[in-house]
Amino acid sequence: MLQHCETEKPKTGYFDYEKWDVYRAALEFIIVVKDVVEKLPRGNAYLADQLQRAGTSVPLNIAEGAGEHSPDEKARFYRMAKRSATECASILDVCKQLQLLDENQHARGRELLLRIVAMLTKMSRISVR
Repeated sequence: MLQHCETEKPKTGYFDYEKWDVYRAALEFIIVVKDVVEKLPRGNAYLADQLQRAGTSVPLNIAEGAGEHSPDEKARFYRMAKRSATECASILDVCKQLQLLDENQHARGRELLLRIVAMLTKMSRISVR
């Protein structure tokens, strides 16, 4: 599933989160966001902006949480990433309802977001134990 992700692990040194499936899926979702935004008709900048900001928030919060030492703080960032992912799902639903994106785009985005949310849910629970 992540074979199409344009991000590769760095050849020298890396951050732990770069190896995580959740982070790589979040980066793959950014490609979906880019494709959706490029196809939105004029007059929908508000949706494009909201989707870009929420979509970008997912990998950023995952990375920020990974850098935390406190389990409570880690969990807080993973929960923020999860909230942003669910916001993205809702934005995709709005775009679909308004007939601004096709079924394939919606399904692909939703598939990634369901995976991301499931992983983040587990991560936020584990972090606070």
